[in-house]
Amino acid sequence: MDGRKRLKRAATAFEEEPAIGIDLGTTYSCVGVWRPQHNRVEIIPNDLGNRTTPSWVAFTDVQRLVGESAQNQAPMNPSNTIFDVKRLIGRKFSDVTVQNDLKLWPFKVIPGTNGGSGGGKKPMISVTYKGEEKLFAAEEISSMILHKMKSIAEAYLGKQVKNAVITVPAYFNDGQRQATKDAGFIAGINVLRIINEPTAAAIAYGLDNKISKSGSSASKNILVFDPGGGTFDVSIVTMEKDMFEVKAVKGDTHLGGGDFNNRMVSHFVAEFERKHKKDISANPRALGRLRAACERAKRTLSATTETSLDIECLLEGINFSSNITRAQFEKMNLDLFNNCIELVENCLKDAKMEKSHIHDIVLVGGSSRIPKVEELVQKLFSGNKFYKSINPDEAVACGAAFHAASLTGACLGVNKDVVLLDVAPLSLGIRLQGGEMSVVIPRNTPIPTKRTKHNYTNAHDNQTSALFSVYEGEMPIAKDNYFLGEFTLHNVPPVPRDVAKFDVDFEINANGILTVSTVLTGSDNRDQITITNHSARLSKEEIDRMVKEAEEYKAQDEEHKKASVAKNALENYIRHLRGTLSKFGYRVETKDRVIMREAVEETVCWLEWNYLLGDALKFEEKMKELAVICEPLVTKMVESRQGSVKVEIIDIDD
Repeated sequence: MDGRKRLKRAATAFEEEPAIGIDLGTTYSCVGVWRPQHNRVEIIPNDLGNRTTPSWVAFTDVQRLVGESAQNQAPMNPSNTIFDVKRLIGRKFSDVTVQNDLKLWPFKVIPGTNGGSGGGKKPMISVTYKGEEKLFAAEEISSMILHKMKSIAEAYLGKQVKNAVITVPAYFNDGQRQATKDAGFIAGINVLRIINEPTAAAIAYGLDNKISKSGSSASKNILVFDPGGGTFDVSIVTMEKDMFEVKAVKGDTHLGGGDFNNRMVSHFVAEFERKHKKDISANPRALGRLRAACERAKRTLSATTETSLDIECLLEGINFSSNITRAQFEKMNLDLFNNCIELVENCLKDAKMEKSHIHDIVLVGGSSRIPKVEELVQKLFSGNKFYKSINPDEAVACGAAFHAASLTGACLGVNKDVVLLDVAPLSLGIRLQGGEMSVVIPRNTPIPTKRTKHNYTNAHDNQTSALFSVYEGEMPIAKDNYFLGEFTLHNVPPVPRDVAKFDVDFEINANGILTVSTVLTGSDNRDQITITNHSARLSKEEIDRMVKEAEEYKAQDEEHKKASVAKNALENYIRHLRGTLSKFGYRVETKDRVIMREAVEETVCWLEWNYLLGDALKFEEKMKELAVICEPLVTKMVESRQGSVKVEIIDIDD
């Protein structure tokens, strides 16, 4: 009875306020929801029936496109089609990785006007939208993808969705996490939690493996190997009953399937130049078409040992054909594959585990299907420990959806007390007078946590204030790490150098929000900073503006949807009239046939000129105009058909 009551409460919680899990990927995104009635996660297909949606956004003269529609028109509109935005979010324009990516993207990224004490400016994406230049922050583009995933869920569930858990790479720094949370807010989402992608995959493993349901007290160590589209993560998670405890994480926020593609793109750019003495890298459209062909080739090479590229009129009318073998692909990416294996080895060291302690290896992300990747992982662990019951493309969204349900009480029927213990992926500390990084919270510290470090001292004689600058990263020099923020403790007594002493507290809550405070030892003089709004993050005014614009885009999307429905109705009506005229036109006089045919063809011409029109009313008016002319003639044809049994029989035989 108690079990039935819990399940009923879970179903009620789901009905009242469903929560979803979103895997916001570099190349593809995925959304899932926990179904309490069936005790499982459902991955939600989009309007085309696909279970993953391209993380692409495009801008045209008449509308904004998200997902497949954006990706499909990219060859014709490369400079206004945005992808890989996850590689920009939370970064500065001056970052080396951003500068390297700029050389490969067909769209334009420029430095924004805002800077800050952390140095550097935000990268802003420049596009032409409805004939005007527009600048978008990475958070804004990401919010459009998140809103698309939210809309997919709402259409499937038939109700409004506000709550979601969103996943990020384990090695995202604080700025990237905060920026992702901002993107969710702009999209109209109440972000319940930001969790690490491999942690979400581990939850999916637990659900699939039914550890939590079996009542087994035996613990298991799993290694999540997650080469995504633009990032690579590896995590070691210990699971026991209803507890998921992350032991260590390692990763690279700029290592993934896109990098493997880029190696192939560079290879064929060089080949084209060698054969034809022309450089296609400066032509966004040609580069985009080559990139798409390389993506297809990479996928094909996971199943076969050789494939070909055939691209018509790649540049200046030149057709391009070439071949690539799996061996060639593996050779050009071998250093990247080895980097992944090195990160796995380092993760084992951080977790203080031997390879033999790992029970299962969960492969996540599309790039985990690359045969060489599997081979290297298998070689490292001297045997097949792969757990392949989970779809690599859906595992992260599956775990996020379950965690969302657990946070809202929608999965009380099972696993009601699941405990998720994650870790801080990067070290946190303050800058000393000499520029060194003094670590307060080492990487892989379980969170939530609070750490105190004592006996910091004043750097100068008689100083009356002390500046504390907070950084995140593993470099010994603070400025080489990621700047989070700073604050000043005032009213320090003027004493000789090294006499005033300070205690510094770092506290991270379950949401990963960091609060840093300091106190003058032996006094009540205290100050603190909550790291929520450093120089790389959007201001409240910018977020408010983007939320308002997001509502406008939503309204525009609805108008274009209505226009698309009206346009399709007009096209169907034209097909109906043409068919009727072809089959039954002989039943009316020649002049009537001419009138009807001219009206139809005039409408076809109008439709060709106004195909991209985003006004449903115009299509509806045009359909009414056509109907006024044609319906009386159609009626004549029908009446003529009904008036003659003989003619009716002949028509059927025809």
